[in-house]
Amino acid sequence: MRMSEFVVRPAILPSLTATTKEGVIRAMVESLRDAGQFRGADLEDITRAILRRELLGSTGIGRGVAIPHTKHTSVEKLVGTLAVSPNGVAFDSLDGEPVYIFVLLISPQDRPGDHLRALENVSRSLRDEAFVRALRAATTRDEISTLLDRLDR
Repeated sequence: MRMSEFVVRPAILPSLTATTKEGVIRAMVESLRDAGQFRGADLEDITRAILRRELLGSTGIGRGVAIPHTKHTSVEKLVGTLAVSPNGVAFDSLDGEPVYIFVLLISPQDRPGDHLRALENVSRSLRDEAFVRALRAATTRDEISTLLDRLDR
């Protein structure tokens, strides 16, 4: 389950302006909606599901990276998006540092294996310092998309 397989390219946010955890999650969910990824779903319900998951423990894994995620009935297959915050966002990360790179995942309720494989792939990919630096330097959706393609080669 490679990132290039589930990141919805039109939903990538190369210059996230949100300044709060909820704002980041809301902006990313809206970008997936705008890219046509939810069938008749209530955006508030999806956003609340992700925020509920955050209450179990922050998905800010440290080193400027967070992977907010949930399972939800609004999707038929795993979908995700990636956002870059030039200024960083306080996200209750494990290391207490701001987050600059966000990868949001939403998977169907009945596909826990896909969800876990995607989380594993994202966390492994974001441990690559050079990849994270390149993402932070990217300023366009196309640049980020190219980085995802290169990562999976």
